[in-house]
Amino acid sequence: MKLYPIESGNFKLDGGAMFGVVPKTIWSKTNPADDNNLIDIAARCMLIEDGNRLILIDTGMGDKQSEKFFGYYSLWGSHSIDKSLAKYGFSRDDITDVFMTHLHFDHCGGSVQWNSDKTFYEPAFKNAKFWTNENHWEWATKPNAREKASFLSENILPMQESGQLNFINRPEADFGFSEEMNFGIYYVDGHTEKQMIPHIQYQDKTIVFCADLLATAGHIPLPYVMGYDTRPLLTMPEKSKFLNAAADNNYYLFLEHDAHNQIITVEHTEKGVRLKEVFTCEDIL
Repeated sequence: MKLYPIESGNFKLDGGAMFGVVPKTIWSKTNPADDNNLIDIAARCMLIEDGNRLILIDTGMGDKQSEKFFGYYSLWGSHSIDKSLAKYGFSRDDITDVFMTHLHFDHCGGSVQWNSDKTFYEPAFKNAKFWTNENHWEWATKPNAREKASFLSENILPMQESGQLNFINRPEADFGFSEEMNFGIYYVDGHTEKQMIPHIQYQDKTIVFCADLLATAGHIPLPYVMGYDTRPLLTMPEKSKFLNAAADNNYYLFLEHDAHNQIITVEHTEKGVRLKEVFTCEDIL
């Protein structure tokens, strides 16, 4: 097995929204904001090469939305999925599976693209199976008013219409092993219904793709919960359970949204679980 970081593009989000009730004077120490109160955000995906399978976890925003839409997110940098795949000798057509932690636009937008003459949408990975779970699919396709702007039908429905959509067999336990993907999954409901957090056994390490359970290294303290979470009081015990396990077992936490810290470890301290070490993807993968 080999793991590769796939940088799909960088953007910015409001720092206050990213840290909820935490004051700017505190969160800006780890995530400094610009003059518009925006902080740097990455969309760092992961590629797993396992035998004859190439599994891509999340796909970023994609590029099919309008200029007005992208204007809200202050895109920056030159990263793209195609450039990142090419760096390791792959292309979109090589991808066999696309695993989506959840279906918010910044995690699955790159799964669907315009066709060549922009008359309809089509899967951006023509040879891939797209994976979510049935509970989350139902939640995303019949969105509540709070999340409606994050669940865009053009990002989601073409995967089903193409016949490429598949559901993970979800066990009753909150942490289960996916026979389809060959890794463990921690199911969490605080951010959105049945977000999936993959745990990958890699050499002698456990690599965890944190998605929106832990957006950045600055979000480690338990009350540091995003304003985007639908159930913040549920996020805190989910995060507590996860971070304690990460400290106990020395998990390597792959941060999807932290533009400046790629992989971290955590440890127990008198103040609770806190940051231990920071690594680049090249250090660990």
